Amino acid sequence: MRWIRTISAQVEEPAETLGSKAHGLVLLHRLGLRVPAGFVVTTAACRAFLRQGRLPDGLDDELATAIADLELTTERSFGGPQKPLAVSVRSGASVSMPGMMSTILNLGLTTEATAGLAVETGDRPFALNSRLRFLSSFASAVADGTRATVHRGIYGRGTGDEEARLTDAMKAVENFVRARGDQPIPDDATRQLELAVEAVFSSWDAPRARTYRAVNDIPHDLGTAVIVQTMVFGNRDDHSGTGVAFSRNPNTGANIPFGEVLFEHQGEDVVSGRSMTRPLHELAEREPTVWAELLDALNQIEGHYRDACYVEFTFQAGELWILQVRPGRFVGGAAVRVATELVDERVIGRHEALLRVSSQHLRHVRTPRIAASEEADIFARGLGACPGVAVGEVATTADGAVRMARDAPVVLVRPETSPNDMHGLAAATGIVTARGGPASHAAVVARAMGKPAVVGVADLTVDVDTGSVTAGGRTVRNGTLVTIDGTSGEVALGSPRVVANAADDHLHRLLEWADDISGDHSERDESERLDAAHAALRHR
Repeated sequence: MRWIRTISAQVEEPAETLGSKAHGLVLLHRLGLRVPAGFVVTTAACRAFLRQGRLPDGLDDELATAIADLELTTERSFGGPQKPLAVSVRSGASVSMPGMMSTILNLGLTTEATAGLAVETGDRPFALNSRLRFLSSFASAVADGTRATVHRGIYGRGTGDEEARLTDAMKAVENFVRARGDQPIPDDATRQLELAVEAVFSSWDAPRARTYRAVNDIPHDLGTAVIVQTMVFGNRDDHSGTGVAFSRNPNTGANIPFGEVLFEHQGEDVVSGRSMTRPLHELAEREPTVWAELLDALNQIEGHYRDACYVEFTFQAGELWILQVRPGRFVGGAAVRVATELVDERVIGRHEALLRVSSQHLRHVRTPRIAASEEADIFARGLGACPGVAVGEVATTADGAVRMARDAPVVLVRPETSPNDMHGLAAATGIVTARGGPASHAAVVARAMGKPAVVGVADLTVDVDTGSVTAGGRTVRNGTLVTIDGTSGEVALGSPRVVANAADDHLHRLLEWADDISGDHSERDESERLDAAHAALRHR
């Protein structure tokens, strides 16, 4: 059996084999967009690994061949001292499991390769920062270190003796791994890659991943693919960065690109929430060429899907690269608006628009909101990341949220969330984080689970030791009742009055189409009107 496929426009296999992430990369190649060269280790290899407890026979030889091909394509040397090749190693199951499995960046930056990168770029702090990021992500994945522990020292570039700070941070990560009794992080690129593939495969069965699958009714026997791609360095210089973009606003469905960008950083920084992101439109001001390319890519991808889309991207020295793509998967009012406006744009017909909207979407169309702010005791404000209102008692740890949720609804309040908080996220009725933006781990998981969320509450301080939360000079403790508004970003004390949005023109039009299809124009529940249209369409 062959375990590896080169990612190219010629690949024909389905997402069940390649994983949805690699399947999306194949699409990007077919559209002629700029994608980092790479290959995918199939889901079948993961299932074999989980059965046998080791990499399947022949995979090591295929990895060596695939890397050799990547060296030829990029004209770089994997782990070598001149023009070194570094790669990302990411998970990619056939179904979306945001942030639940391991990712390793900058793999291949051995001591020798890091020195070579410093010479090639003339920027030793950049090279050291990139190696530190490799060591940190490798320790998180392979040595199972917490992100907060192993990522110290990455942030704060440009202060003090930069090289000394980075060198000390790298030693701290390596000492952390040794202190756990694990093998030292290998300084051989080939061995790094083998261990990284094993770590990603193993993360399929991590408690956080199993919890996510149980909550979302995802089978446990699918396995994940592993995508290996040439690194694009968003931390290279002030014309580099990373971000995420929706072709339309996922909260409202408005036909305006929406997302966030982080300059001079790598993608992990956006997802983790540790760094404050900027609104996507700032990319137009800072990097107009990258912005124009991104808009063109969004238009092409949306044209293919005939639907809103989502992309992850990195740009290095002013050159855009697309790293991931999928349909937008909007819900509630946003799904209704996109469906009706795509009809207006003559992209889809009314029948297809009706079939794209489910009764579940209609239940979330009239988004609950906290009533006028002057009526509520507003404790803090952040960014609304998932629409809706959640009322519950404050819980400042994931374990506490699980425990408290047995007796009453809880709102999980954290500095930021990580995959290790998955059990608390599943137990909570709403989520609040001090850091992060619309693409942070907390926001992405909240949207996937349909839970109201507020992120990026800048003046919020969470003290886990005392179980307290402070904002605006006021402090509340675990168990305090709060209400959060995932649209406005407000966090209110107590249980203020909640109102619901009125039905808008998009919903009225969609339901008129539904009545025309069913032939029933009588007064009845909105879901019944839509279900009747679905039934009529299925019998045509």
